[in-house]
Amino acid sequence: MTDLGKIDRDFFDEHVYPYLGAERDDELLGPKHGVDFGVIELGSMANQTASDDVIDMGEQVVALATDPISILPELGFERAGWFAFHVVMSDVAVSGLQPTHLAVDFNLPPEITDEEFATVWKTFDREASELGVSVVTGHTARYSGCQYPWVGGATTLAVGKKENLVRPDGAKPGDSVLVTKGPGVETAGFLVTLFEDHIDLPEETIEDAKERFYDMSPVEDALVAADAGNVTAMHDATECGIHGALVEMARAADVKFDVSHDDVPILPGVLEACEFFDINPWESTTEGTLVLTVAPESTDAVLSALSDAGIPAAEMGTVREGDGVYVDGSRIEHPDVDPSWQVFAEYADRD
Repeated sequence: MTDLGKIDRDFFDEHVYPYLGAERDDELLGPKHGVDFGVIELGSMANQTASDDVIDMGEQVVALATDPISILPELGFERAGWFAFHVVMSDVAVSGLQPTHLAVDFNLPPEITDEEFATVWKTFDREASELGVSVVTGHTARYSGCQYPWVGGATTLAVGKKENLVRPDGAKPGDSVLVTKGPGVETAGFLVTLFEDHIDLPEETIEDAKERFYDMSPVEDALVAADAGNVTAMHDATECGIHGALVEMARAADVKFDVSHDDVPILPGVLEACEFFDINPWESTTEGTLVLTVAPESTDAVLSALSDAGIPAAEMGTVREGDGVYVDGSRIEHPDVDPSWQVFAEYADRD
């Protein structure tokens, strides 16, 4: 197992994947290493309206994903709540279905005050209301031994039509590979916001990097793209960044990705911040960045819709027959360990 961050593929295949409980016929997509969500089939459903008309809702599915809740008081509890909410939404949003329900477990450290938790929870409520998500169950308590930033977990559900589901293993030869926002968004926005006092960079660069904070959500990216055209697969580029996401997507679909960094958008402050922390921006966590594959006839429509929504995006390559990911002709492997974890630990110790 890796010392920090998500478990690697070998550990997953040996210790997790063989032990998944009972097999059920309604499971459409189960756990796989590097896959963001699972799917359950509900079958064909109908809805009776107030006028007694029956509307055929077609085949319905539930996409669901579980993630830890991370609260960093140093961000301020409103920003910490915003980030925590969007992290737990992002994995299910890449299903292409609108998130609909949320179950939350808070295991809080004893020192959190009622007012601080209220700020976090009101932020969850505000963001959920804007997204149309209902909180349906949960658990909230203080416990001795709990500590920041890991204070619980959440499961997000998206209920929708099976025909609208974007599978994580759906990339096909001939598809375009697109990316939004570019590399290192979270690394820059998060680390610079937290450790500004330790950073020796021009003030303008620091402010540019700090402005990346509210770019750290791929939820709008995913929903806009899925609504605009034939999106075949999506993956948020969290741990191990864009390179990690590309490898996981290609591996899931058993295809080859031929890509280039040249046209990928790079937001202000990112490269400077990553250079300061001695982090490869292409292999570091970049919550907020979406990697997606799109049928060629939909590429222009998806890029146009993202642009209209104010989301920087570009085509970075093509899906082909074969296997692996090739950047400018050279094969890359999965980074396995995200470099930002060690940097975060080192600077947290300084504080």
